[in-house]
Amino acid sequence: MSSKNSSSVFTASWVDNFDYAIRNVVSEAFKVEARGQTVRYLNIGDPTQFGFQTPPHLIEAVTRAMRDGKNGYTLSPGIESAREAIAEDLTSQGMNISSDRVLLTAGASEGIELALGVLIERGDEILMPVPGYPLYTAILKKVGAKEVPYLTEPETGWFPCPEQIESLITPRTRALVIIDPNNPTGAVYPARLRQELVKISLRHNIVILADEIYADLAYTGTQPPIGSLSEDAPIISFSSLSKAYFAPGWRTGWIAVGSTSRLDGVLMAIKKLAEGRLCSTGPMQYAVSAALTGDRSHIGKFRSALSTRAALTSQTLNAIKGLNCTEPKGTFYAMPQVDLPAGCTDEDFVLGLLRETGVLCVYGSGFGLRPTDGFFRLIFLASPSTLSEIYVLIEDYIKIFRKNGLT
Repeated sequence: MSSKNSSSVFTASWVDNFDYAIRNVVSEAFKVEARGQTVRYLNIGDPTQFGFQTPPHLIEAVTRAMRDGKNGYTLSPGIESAREAIAEDLTSQGMNISSDRVLLTAGASEGIELALGVLIERGDEILMPVPGYPLYTAILKKVGAKEVPYLTEPETGWFPCPEQIESLITPRTRALVIIDPNNPTGAVYPARLRQELVKISLRHNIVILADEIYADLAYTGTQPPIGSLSEDAPIISFSSLSKAYFAPGWRTGWIAVGSTSRLDGVLMAIKKLAEGRLCSTGPMQYAVSAALTGDRSHIGKFRSALSTRAALTSQTLNAIKGLNCTEPKGTFYAMPQVDLPAGCTDEDFVLGLLRETGVLCVYGSGFGLRPTDGFFRLIFLASPSTLSEIYVLIEDYIKIFRKNGLT
């Protein structure tokens, strides 16, 4: 028998303050498509949606595992062959680490949530880049911790300022988030800056949460793990098969806890939390060793393709009146800035662009920037010819937008 009581069920208050702009804009895109207009999706970084195919030897490793009956739970930290491959790969790049300090996770996102879950309590502070990836903000809101933003700006290549970061540290500071190569800006941090950030970590004994998902997608070559700069600094690294290996839907990532004894307790706590969720996706774990020890020639080709698209993007957008774009040095993201008419916001621009042209980007305030600054993020994974067509649409719309404001 159904109840006639229509009272709403309680929901946690923190959810009211959570906004994930990357996905939120899609609902508006569906409305545009329902009117019969084609939408160009430049909001989510999924290479498989733009013709980049998962390497066959990864698919073979997963299907073989399934056929061989590897469809049950794995050990909570993940299968040993995958953990060994990750440890060996990191060690070859200078971050000396053993497989017992590596855990397989449901994408890098779960690894980030596990690490934050053991590092922070209500009222603690995490130093976060702005612009930054909104997942971190969501997790902090859930546990009642405080996001302390440190600014990066296009005039400096979207690099953080070590002096500013250090000035923000308080007794409640628990971690420093570093996203390098960077989503959403495409910045790749130089060695000297990375050294300064590690020194801050050592001086204040705060953990570096190193979001290194795009490490293979720096255009000049793989960006070494920041953990390679110091064995004593408390550094936790995150990565996955999602971007460089074209397998985002597999949700196969990992967390590597640095070898310093400072992190022994953190490692034990992360493993304890990980046991509560049993394991990450089992068959997909068998692709990790295939990825890291097998043929990686596709990565060099992908880097070259992205570098070409990045140059096209920055050159074309910078030639548009009222638009500026810092050239990305890695990843497949750019963060242009449009001159906004008085009274308009970045969200107004993005939604207007979508409704008028079908081009879907993400407004910069979804990454922590001020709505009135006019930044927006776009993905340049489409072919150069398609991107050129899209940038003409953007230019045409900007002429109308700057003249008339909201349309």
